[in-house]
Parts: sequence; structure tokens; C-alpha cells
Amino acid sequence: MLKMILATAIALSAGFVILPIAAAGPSFVDITWMSMANLHYQIGSTGIITDGYITRIPQAAFFGGSSGLASTSETYRPDVDAVRRVLSAIGGPPSVNLLLTGHSHWDHSFDTATWASLTGAPIVGSRTSCFQVMAETVPAEECTVVEGGERMTVADDVIMHVVRWNHSGDPDRNPEQHNPVELDAVPEPDPETGGLRAGVAEDFPNGGGTRGFLFVANGPDGRFSWFQQSSASAVDLDVPIVVDGVDHGAPIDNLRAALDEAELERVDLWIGTGGLAVAELVVPVIRPTAYLPIHWDGLWEPFEDGLSRPFSQATLQAFLAESGVELVAPRQFMDLWRLDASGIRPRSNDLAKQALGFAGSVR
Repeated sequence: MLKMILATAIALSAGFVILPIAAAGPSFVDITWMSMANLHYQIGSTGIITDGYITRIPQAAFFGGSSGLASTSETYRPDVDAVRRVLSAIGGPPSVNLLLTGHSHWDHSFDTATWASLTGAPIVGSRTSCFQVMAETVPAEECTVVEGGERMTVADDVIMHVVRWNHSGDPDRNPEQHNPVELDAVPEPDPETGGLRAGVAEDFPNGGGTRGFLFVANGPDGRFSWFQQSSASAVDLDVPIVVDGVDHGAPIDNLRAALDEAELERVDLWIGTGGLAVAELVVPVIRPTAYLPIHWDGLWEPFEDGLSRPFSQATLQAFLAESGVELVAPRQFMDLWRLDASGIRPRSNDLAKQALGFAGSVR
């Protein structure tokens, strides 16, 4: 429940002076990068998972389309035991109160229904993501469809602005992966396996592009903010996203609108992907103090093997340095940082890493 901002009246010889009590919001958010685009935010007593794809469907299962990801040779079910192990490592069901899906490709939303079943947490995402979890028996009322432009309270004095965004790629080179497509019905699980088909032209299209999330927290020491997006293409970041005849606006304009609504001129942290071409378009708009790269570590290697290589994108790193943006590069799955009004800094997460068998950092 949101706490009211109170005021204290102090009697002085000249009368009463009203002094505001500090904001009731959180002092900080703890951010865990679990792998790929999978994040856990702990905001006071509220825990949020974004995407949460822990299952690893093998590369050999995919075929077709210019991306090679259009179809799959068989159906698959989530690795419930793997998700359960990660859930235990981050604190169990009480640590997850909300589930977000940035978009609906298998490498983002395949495990969402499993997280919901294990935690009872509600889901926010695209129409496609909601249809996907309904196929795995999650009740429709537990999933909220967002189209972009929504303003939602997700914790005490923490507002999340939903930003309609695009997906990586190019409409000419890999349309089945890039173009904004929504499911129009709940997919039917295989009658024998109960599984779904994970191809981007099958049960897991992108969900009408993607959704970015701009968080603004009013803490006792001041406001702090972060913007997260799970995919992006520089090719049409300024082109409106149109799905079923509905114009959802151009992603970069949608981001500007969210910043204006939040009364922000810059963000403290950008969590995102897209490389140099996307950064050159996004950084001048959000002017981040720091950048945490996600979704650069591949799609296929088993989660339990840990991170196999360090982050390295020389041209992007040079651009960030020239722009005065601090690079916060992960070194291992389950790396943890704390963001507050004074900035971002790393924290130890050894217990969670040890529980999952991650011995150390990749350098």
C-alpha cells in the first residue's frame, strides 16, 4: 500500500513552519542480472522479475526464415526445476511480486508462466505474452496487457512508465523476427507433450515489438530512475509501430513522452541492448549516468554453465566514454548492483552464485 507523504508542523516563535517529511519511497533498488535479458529488481519489499528465461532450448531445434528462428522441429516445455533453483537463490517466492515481459520471443517469455505458478505473481506484458501464459493454465485475470503509455505504481513511491518499443533486426533482412506481430488467440499445446512451439513465426512472435520500462523512485534522499529495454533496432527507431491498424507511435518519441510525463531530463541508469547504432540514438535522449548492457551473452549455452566470456563491444565502449556514460559491465550471471540517488555500485552476491554453482567472474 502506498504511504502518504506527511508533513510536520513545528511551532516557532514567529508561528508555524510546515516542513515536509522525507518521501516514503525506497532508498535504493538492488538489481541482479541473471543472464541474457533476465533481471531481478528488489525495491524495498517488492521484487520484480523481467523476462526470466532460464530454460535453454537448443539451437538445433530452430530452422526457417531469414533469421533461422522461424520454426522449431518439436515442442518444448519449460525447465521448471531450473527456474525453481534460481527462484530459491534470489530468496524464494516472497522475492517475486511482479513479472514483466519485455517482449514475447521464447528467449524472454518462455518461462513466464512457470515463474507465475511458482510465485503467484501477476504478469504485465503484451497480448501475446498473456496468451502464451494462458496456454500454460495461468488464468487470464493474472496477466495485464500493456500497449505502451501506461503509468503504473509498482512499489511505494515507485512509478513505472511503459514505453512501446521496437525489436532488433530489419524488416527487409529478418522480418519474421523484427516486424511487430501479436498472437490473435491462445496457442494450443501439443496434446502429447503439453509443450509449445518456440519459433518466432510460431507460438512466440515478438508481441507487437517490445515494451521498455522507465522506473522512477522517490526515495528519502532524492529521486532515482532507470530505463530498461530488452531489444532495439536503429533502422526504424523513429518509425511508428503499427499493429492491426493501430499506430502505437515511434519508439524514440514514446521514450521522450515517458520522460516528459515523469518530469525527467535524464536517467541514472540505462539497462539495455542494441550496440553502438542504438546507443547513438538513445543516449542523447535519456542522457544516462551509467549503462548496464544486457542480452549480449548468447542464446544457447546452458544457464548453469555460467557466463563464458566478458563483455566486449569496443565501438560502443568508446562512444559511452566520449559521452560521459559509465559502463557497468557484468562479469558473471547473478551479478548484483545497488542503485540509489547517489549512483550505482556493485554488491556481493556470493551466496546466490554459490547456490547456482557460479564460482567466479569471467574477465
